[in-house]
Amino acid sequence: MSAQPQNKPHSRPVKRARRITAPQITARKGNEPVVCLTAYDAPTAEIIDDHVDLILVGDSLGMVVHGLPSTVGVTLEMMILHGKAVMRGSKTAMVVVDLPFGSYEASKEQAFGSASRVMMETGCQAVKIESGIYAADTIEYLVTRGIPVMSHVGLRPQSMHVLGGFKARGRTAAIADEIVANAIAAARAGSFAVVVEGVSEELADLVTEAVDIPTIGIGASAKCDGQILVTPDMLGQFARVPKFVKKYGNQLEATREAVLQYAAEVKARSFPGEANLYHFKTDAS
Repeated sequence: MSAQPQNKPHSRPVKRARRITAPQITARKGNEPVVCLTAYDAPTAEIIDDHVDLILVGDSLGMVVHGLPSTVGVTLEMMILHGKAVMRGSKTAMVVVDLPFGSYEASKEQAFGSASRVMMETGCQAVKIESGIYAADTIEYLVTRGIPVMSHVGLRPQSMHVLGGFKARGRTAAIADEIVANAIAAARAGSFAVVVEGVSEELADLVTEAVDIPTIGIGASAKCDGQILVTPDMLGQFARVPKFVKKYGNQLEATREAVLQYAAEVKARSFPGEANLYHFKTDAS
């Protein structure tokens, strides 16, 4: 009898035929967890595409790519530029692009103008906004006009100046009630999923129970309907990361070692070596 093939834990998953849609993400509520990561460029999007359900082009790119002190300085043009790159690199994961600070808060019409431009110019499948009860009308306005919306409650990086920095939220009853109410309002307005960031585990569980759309946790709870991390953080690109990040690699040290070796070989004139050089062709060739 021939041996039966065994599934290898690190083998490539079966390639999906088409991109995952917003309704498919919503249908995962209470079922198989939704796997999400951020991406800001085509090569990263290509690497993670087979392994995640949703790729977020987050305004975190302002900090992890452009070196800004916060997400507040990110522009719509920056989001579109990176969104285009991620769409070129990915094939089947759903791609969601953040609307940056100042691009949607003034009015429902401003939000639609920004969101429609992002979707038309990048080809992404949805946008994400930092939201609360105040944003419910905007969410409904976008959804009824054909723009899927992912909401974001809890720690909202665009509101860091009001909140007093990047601090965990929802550790008191009053704030916890507010965050639950924000999530419920976002769900009722038509959001297909809601990111829950930087809150107590107990509050994240309450939010997950309170809404009928998937909760995507980041610094929240394993009971959320999915999880997301900033990819450079989880790859270990930075020495310091938030408490809720687990490093699955050490890209910082690997890059330093590679650059150190490269510099040493350049100084020793051992690079480029024979395998890296071109020569004149002979007449016979």
